[in-house]
Amino acid sequence: MTQVPFPALSRKDPTARGVVATWFVRDGERVEAEQVLAEVQVDKVTVEVPAPTAGVVTLLVEEGAEAAQGDVIATISRNDARPYGA
Repeated sequence: MTQVPFPALSRKDPTARGVVATWFVRDGERVEAEQVLAEVQVDKVTVEVPAPTAGVVTLLVEEGAEAAQGDVIATISRNDARPYGA
């Protein structure tokens, strides 16, 4: 399983929290490597978060929710198996 972290966008404040502004994929959807998964914001900076690998995505943070830089916001499994409890 591959983790998708909230990117580090604020060099001034590495503890700054941001928002998952938009998810472009649905939970359980198959994604391709480099496909844009989400748009996130920290301190008025907005960036796209690409998939690091192909597989089935599990969203861990809701759209509009806050996350700290480095927090895992999604995971990608390389097969169709869903994580236990999902």
